[in-house]
Amino acid sequence: MTEPTFQISPHSHVFLGEDHERAERRTWIVIILCTAMMIAEIIGGALFGSLALIADGLHMSTHAGALLLAALAYTYARKYAADPAFTFGTGKFGDLAGYSSAIVLAMIAILIGYEAIMRFIAPVPIAFDEAIPIAVLGLAVNIASAWLLAGGHHHGHDHSLGHSHDHGHSHDHDHDHERHHRDNNMRAAIIHVAADAAVSVLVIAGLLLARAFGWLWMDPLVGVVGALVIASWSIGLLRDTGAILLDRMPDAVMAEKVRTTIESEGDKVVDLHLWRLGPGHLGAIVSIATSKPNEPLHYRKRLADFPDLSHVTVEVQHLS
Repeated sequence: MTEPTFQISPHSHVFLGEDHERAERRTWIVIILCTAMMIAEIIGGALFGSLALIADGLHMSTHAGALLLAALAYTYARKYAADPAFTFGTGKFGDLAGYSSAIVLAMIAILIGYEAIMRFIAPVPIAFDEAIPIAVLGLAVNIASAWLLAGGHHHGHDHSLGHSHDHGHSHDHDHDHERHHRDNNMRAAIIHVAADAAVSVLVIAGLLLARAFGWLWMDPLVGVVGALVIASWSIGLLRDTGAILLDRMPDAVMAEKVRTTIESEGDKVVDLHLWRLGPGHLGAIVSIATSKPNEPLHYRKRLADFPDLSHVTVEVQHLS
């Protein structure tokens, strides 16, 4: 057995998503919209003595803060994309930001759930004429934000937010393919907006029913439902981004295809590592045992048919 041989060639370590810059611009636009809304609500609340308006403005600030995290991740990843200090590029910044956003979402779900339970125990009076227009205004801002963000997400391949489904081998592969193409940073931003919109819809329904029939318990009930919905999305986002940050195998079917492609000529894959480098980019390290005089370049050419493999390292062990 000879010493392992490595194919060394210069190649790019920029593993950013296809719509990175466009998504970055859209996120900053939504931040400006949310910040303007936040300032208007706080100033309006102060001028008109509306505590509910001030409270909603402060709530909007947490919304803007979560989006700011996404925008900074885009900016930082782009700025340092070619920095050699990042061995495998900056493509995972979006996943790190998404993971952080998921934690914030989980905390928001807990706070909403806690507040709802407290209101079951000790109901508080509701200023319907003030609360309903604010909820409608908040919903309008969230719909506008979602529309703007979705404009930079048309290649996002993910419409399930925090959920995954199993429908057999082929569908598992399709889902895995979608998962390693999705932009989790944009996904997290959209989930924040969608969560807020969902809560706004529930709040409006709860307030209308409470005002029409005197069902004050509807307000905390929709709070509990909203908390459960946000928690569900948060768990899905934590699961998916955490798996990427820990370099979990992103696509078992592709790994098997890589193995089959190499072994179709009688060689043996003795070790295979496959992980995500960024949206639409996978890295692979393949260790091959062969009795033929093949060099790493031979196997790299055979793996060139896998467009998602953006960084491939081949180790060849020549058997005597």
